[in-house]
Formats: sequence, C-alpha cells, structure tokens
Amino acid sequence: MAKVQVLNVAVLDNPSPFGNPFQFEITFECMEDLPEDLEWKIIYVGSAESEEYDQVLDSVLVGPVPAGRHMFVFQANAPNTGLIPETDAVGVTVVLITCTYRGQEFIRIGYYVNNEYTDPELRENPPLKPDYTKLQRNILASNPRVTRFHINWDGIADKMEDGENIDPSPNVGSMLPPSCLQGKMPPMGLMPDNSMDCM
Repeated sequence: MAKVQVLNVAVLDNPSPFGNPFQFEITFECMEDLPEDLEWKIIYVGSAESEEYDQVLDSVLVGPVPAGRHMFVFQANAPNTGLIPETDAVGVTVVLITCTYRGQEFIRIGYYVNNEYTDPELRENPPLKPDYTKLQRNILASNPRVTRFHINWDGIADKMEDGENIDPSPNVGSMLPPSCLQGKMPPMGLMPDNSMDCM
C-alpha cells in the first residue's frame, strides 16, 4: 500500500490570463513518517507532438514528512512562451503534477488546459503569431486524470511496477486526438484498487 495518499488537489485562480502563475492547493496524507523528501513537480506540455517542448515549471522538496494530513499551495510561473511552438499556443494541452519519493514517481495528476482568446474577434481571426497577453488559460479542474504507480517505499526500486489509472470522465480523452496522449498520460482501462473521492 502507498505510504502517501493524495486526498485533494484544488485548482486556484482558474480561469486566468495565460501569464498568471499556476496555483494548486494539494492535500495529502502520510500513513507513516517519511524520513526523506517528497519531490513535487508541475510540468507544462508545450506540444503533443514531442516531449522536447515539455517544461518543468517548478519543483519543490517537501520533507521529511511526519505521519498525518498535510496541505500546501504549489505555485509555479507560467511557461516560457518562447519554448512553445506557435502552432500549439492556442487550443488544448496538458499540465501535470507529479510526486516522487526516493527518485520513484508514485503519482501523476494530469489536467487538460484550454488556451483561448477571450476577444470574439481574435477567436474568429487569430493572429499568425500568438498574442499571449490576450490568451486565457482554463484548466479543466473537474476532470483530472490520476495515475498511481507502485514503488518501493523503503529503497530504490529497479523499475516501477504496474500503474493504476483512475479516469473520472471517460469522455475527457475525446478532447484531444490520440497522438496528444502518447507519452503524457497512460492509456485508459486499467482498473484501480481504490478511488480518490475528492478528485
């Protein structure tokens, strides 16, 4: 059984202008004292075509963590627009929150993000070069895609074991073509041992 359970992730300041920081209020529970740090990351997927456009917006070490319930607000600056392909600036992409312990990822929470112009004229006739100052970011907070991985909590495992996937809304995958999901979020259909009521 996992020694850390993520109980809830609240998306703050949403929707917001594209340039605003990402803010997530994360609540998790440790089943026992963890002598080493948990490493949390926020990753922005710049393009569905290649991982080379993924940006780690921030990472934070939390720990050592005593047993019990904990909450913190994880904030990261908006992505570097110079690293996003212009053709991928407007439309749907993904932001990921990951957590590792002793170098092993045990949970990945993915949210679809819709970047669009709020001005009807710009929606109808978008500029060739994206104007990020006029884009709004809307994180689809009600439909997270949660994947859990079994890890060796007491030492470094040679490899991760079977993953669990919780898909609270089977229709969310229809928002992006299948190529958008490759390498970003594991395929649907794996049955979880338990569920996350708050997510």
